[in-house]
Amino acid sequence: MAPVSPELISPRSSRVAAARRLARRNFRGKERLFLAEGPQAVREAAAHRGGDGAPLVELFATVEAAERYADIVGAARDAGARLHLASEDVIADISTTVTPQGLVGVCRFLDTPFEEILAARPRLVAVLAHVRDPGNAGTVLRCADAAGADAVVLTDASVDLYNPKAVRASVGSLFHLPVAVGVPVEQAVTGLRDAGVRLLAADGAGDRDLDDELDKGTMGGPTAWVFGNEAWGLPEETRALTDAVVRVPIHGKAESLNLATAAAVCLYASARAQRAVGGRRSVTDS
Repeated sequence: MAPVSPELISPRSSRVAAARRLARRNFRGKERLFLAEGPQAVREAAAHRGGDGAPLVELFATVEAAERYADIVGAARDAGARLHLASEDVIADISTTVTPQGLVGVCRFLDTPFEEILAARPRLVAVLAHVRDPGNAGTVLRCADAAGADAVVLTDASVDLYNPKAVRASVGSLFHLPVAVGVPVEQAVTGLRDAGVRLLAADGAGDRDLDDELDKGTMGGPTAWVFGNEAWGLPEETRALTDAVVRVPIHGKAESLNLATAAAVCLYASARAQRAVGGRRSVTDS
């Protein structure tokens, strides 16, 4: 079990300064560390076990939060993380949220090499090809996790996975499934296709309708959905790399769906079709 700091850590501590700098992408990349804020993210970070053990290496907590979330703090210490008791001002200084919840973890990067994802022969993958908004990226990651996807791939044209807003939006799902980062779009598409995965671009202007594809029974095989920027969609050159461009039908008067909602619809459509074909079950099934 990791030791507990005997007293409140000073705001001028080098550890506080180092954690504060993790809000910046260049420092995250240099140290290969990122922030996980709030009880849910810290709980999942403490529970995750990878090749190097749990990614959680440090935990800053107010005295009140350490008492309120004693189970999480205990799990963090059991995972080998060092606990720093901190004042509310220190937590506010480290945190990137308006109303911190008293827990901020420092975690090691945990992205998975793209080659390992391909070697696992994935059946359902979300590819974030041109997603620039960190909140959207984290929410799509959460949707992929909920739909039972095998992996998520962020291309080099997408936002930083470890942006604090993306981590928060994933609500812990970042720690649940393999994620590859910085993969060139062409490499992602080529690699997945060579692994026997069908590439579908999700685009509101697609020439194929998702309902029609489901009715035709074309959705049961290994599939990767390629998602783009919410404002301007996928570039033509990226759409041309895929096997089909599919739109989510709008049956009402809404102009469109936001990225995360469209991603959830597409991923769940594939998950259901695959379960019908291959007997895969939802994690919620008894």
